[in-house]
Amino acid sequence: MDVEALVSKSGLIGRAGRLKAATQATHERLDRTILRRQPFASREAYGRLLDVQLRFHRELALFYRDPALRALIPGLESRQRFDLIARDRLDLGLGVPPAEDAAHGPVDVATGLGWLYVAEGSSLGAAFLLKEAATLGLSETFGARHLAAAPEGRGRHWKTFVAALDAADVAAEDEHRVVAGARDAFRSVHRHVVDLFG
Repeated sequence: MDVEALVSKSGLIGRAGRLKAATQATHERLDRTILRRQPFASREAYGRLLDVQLRFHRELALFYRDPALRALIPGLESRQRFDLIARDRLDLGLGVPPAEDAAHGPVDVATGLGWLYVAEGSSLGAAFLLKEAATLGLSETFGARHLAAAPEGRGRHWKTFVAALDAADVAAEDEHRVVAGARDAFRSVHRHVVDLFG
């Protein structure tokens, strides 16, 4: 289904709305997969969820540091959560895995916008995850730092990102790569969940 068809079918406007419609099935599949693994059943299970996050945010690193994407999304660098995930691992005595060589080379901006949509959108759902983490004795200052709300609040943090995402100048013929990037990001997290939880 092309982007124009998504707009007319969903009634949603703006790039963020189109991405939500285009990735709904992939997103729901990921949510079901994670819930079936019961990542908050124990601290050990939660540790595996942290490993999923660590892997995903390693993949995201090249997008957060890309100059073209930083020019489109104000404050993009400050939105990274890799260091918070690493600190959460240390809180739980898991240590931090050795650094891996991050991918280098040119970044496709359209694809990057899709990946960032998934990463930034997860901060909204993190409010629910933070409540679950509290049942394990974890909080914004111990073990679940990466789930904490931004200083300005989750809603404003998301709206600021969406405004920049929607305003980003992407050629009409490249919009499909934004959607493909978002779907790839959801699928990447899904692969990490299956790999680490079985």
